[in-house]
Amino acid sequence: MNILITGITGMVGSHLADYIIAEHPSVKVHGLVRWRSPLDHIEYNLSKITLHYGDLHDLSSLLIILEKVQPDRIFHFAAQSYVVTSFTAPVDTLHTNVLGTANLLEAVRLLKQNPHIVVCSSSEVYGQPLESEIPIKETNPLRPASPYAVSKVAEDMLAYQYALSYGMRIVRTRMFTHTGPRRGDVFAESFFAKQIAEVEVGIRRNPIRVGNLESIRTVCDVRDAVKAYWLTGRCKKGEVYNIGGNQTCTIGKMLEKLARYSRVPITYKVDPALLRLSDVTLQIPDVTKFTTATNWVPSYTIDTTLFDLLIYQRGKLIQ
Repeated sequence: MNILITGITGMVGSHLADYIIAEHPSVKVHGLVRWRSPLDHIEYNLSKITLHYGDLHDLSSLLIILEKVQPDRIFHFAAQSYVVTSFTAPVDTLHTNVLGTANLLEAVRLLKQNPHIVVCSSSEVYGQPLESEIPIKETNPLRPASPYAVSKVAEDMLAYQYALSYGMRIVRTRMFTHTGPRRGDVFAESFFAKQIAEVEVGIRRNPIRVGNLESIRTVCDVRDAVKAYWLTGRCKKGEVYNIGGNQTCTIGKMLEKLARYSRVPITYKVDPALLRLSDVTLQIPDVTKFTTATNWVPSYTIDTTLFDLLIYQRGKLIQ
């Protein structure tokens, strides 16, 4: 079996590669990378991964890569995934996430291939739900509150249309908050962990900078998330599935947990620059549809996830 992972150098893509290599050693893992993609997340597995240099912006490169790989499954993770960045670079966000996805699906169609494709949308498409809509079901209204969320709505609908019009074996996923080692520093809990690690070694002084601590999130460990993605093979093509953890807390509670793991006392201060122009503060999913189809159950606790995230950030300082 040949697997192609776009965004293989990111947090989720690299963890999925780890999972497949460890649990399904007969599967051949291929990754789409750009010439400037950092390889540190997959460096120790490079001998077991075949990398293909191309770009979602370039249809011709995708045609060449897909013809060569002949994938049985495609996991489409590559994206401009930072909400805050989407406000300052909305056109680039839309171009990468929408047109990039269109190029990928069109390349598969033109080559008449028939892989199982996982198109990763996001819980951000739901925006700020009403309290009466909690937990959020797949049928909930979409109220995108950022250019990133708008791009994910479009990507989601593109995947639906290609499945409907061309019979392509596409599953759409709306993953809720997922984190752990390799999480980008621009995300709240990873940014907290990075600053705490820097305070521990004297690179930074208290107080650390924080944004809105009142937002409520249901958290999933990235290592559980990639197992869920693998199980999407059991899902119905064209359908959309919420995926999320089973532990809910505020962003402030995550900060408290990280601070308890610190080797030194931690204080914090709200930085207005870290507050979003329009924020999504309540994200609790109903994952019944997905768990019924796959029997997936998350296994990591939020405490383990956050502790491992802090260890990861400490390790980056000594590299």
